[in-house]
Amino acid sequence: MRQLKDQLTDAPVFSKEVLNWIVNENLWNIWVPKQFGGLELSLKDGLKKLQILARLDGSLGWTVTLCSGANFFIGNLKPVVANELFKSPAIFGGSGGMFGTATKQGDSYRLNGTWRYTTGAPYLTHFTLNARIIENGKEQFNEDGTPKFLSFMIPADHVKIIEDWNTMGLKASATHSFEVNDVIVNERYSFVYNEFHQPQDIFKIHFSVFADLTLWVNYVGMAEHYLEEAMKVAQKMDYEHLNIVIAHANEKINERATEVISLIEEAGQFSEELISDIHQDAAKSVKQLSASIIGLHPLLGVKASREDHILNQIFRDYFTGTQHHIFTSGNENH
Repeated sequence: MRQLKDQLTDAPVFSKEVLNWIVNENLWNIWVPKQFGGLELSLKDGLKKLQILARLDGSLGWTVTLCSGANFFIGNLKPVVANELFKSPAIFGGSGGMFGTATKQGDSYRLNGTWRYTTGAPYLTHFTLNARIIENGKEQFNEDGTPKFLSFMIPADHVKIIEDWNTMGLKASATHSFEVNDVIVNERYSFVYNEFHQPQDIFKIHFSVFADLTLWVNYVGMAEHYLEEAMKVAQKMDYEHLNIVIAHANEKINERATEVISLIEEAGQFSEELISDIHQDAAKSVKQLSASIIGLHPLLGVKASREDHILNQIFRDYFTGTQHHIFTSGNENH
């Protein structure tokens, strides 16, 4: 583990050794059913795994979370397509933004656009993307006026990676943009969020709830790592507030995960109120963690300001992670 930590420390990209370790631990596939070679972890076990990884290293936890979260889309794929794509090792990832178009051509679509913020871009075998639907030269809209769109899965050799991830933290997540030019993809490689073709309970979770919970544990894991390293630098500091905030976050995550599991077991529906409440809990928790870390950091001395110190890396990783669009109120998508 010590050697793994050394490989991860402020790395610009993951080394072959780290990538091999991820594969050997089958971490890309923590949510994937066993019949497709995955770990098929339960919600609580998967969240615990992601939090441990984030506590080990921010980029590691973040990348595994987002890419295993994309492999989670195996549940949205038709079984014949899922079988095809998982015959070989598969690492999915992509953008949640609607930055391109899909022009209908018979039973296929012509994809064009540039999608931003694709975690793990250089490690992927397939890219996922959302695209607005164009038919007969006209953009299609739903009855409520929102654009019609589909999500697509395309091989990595069909995209051009734009290496524009130049942030202070989460460097090895390599969250670059990618470009697609006139790529024809059959409609069988399209999918719709929250329409599932696999029976496991994990695929009965509303995707917004799944996204909130899996990202939430990353912030808590990084905060736990920050606390651990801060106590080494300044042992006599008062860390009670951060300890309390972390404990409360862990308690709320467990509470919400238990509620989600119970809802699924009872074959209940995810109400808009529940989806909103879970998101508000997560957003409030992240704000509390951020405030506590910001309050501590100026008191930890020059070491905490050194770019080559692990405490500084965790700080940069954490606050880069907080810019994910579902935890900010800004207009820019992540």
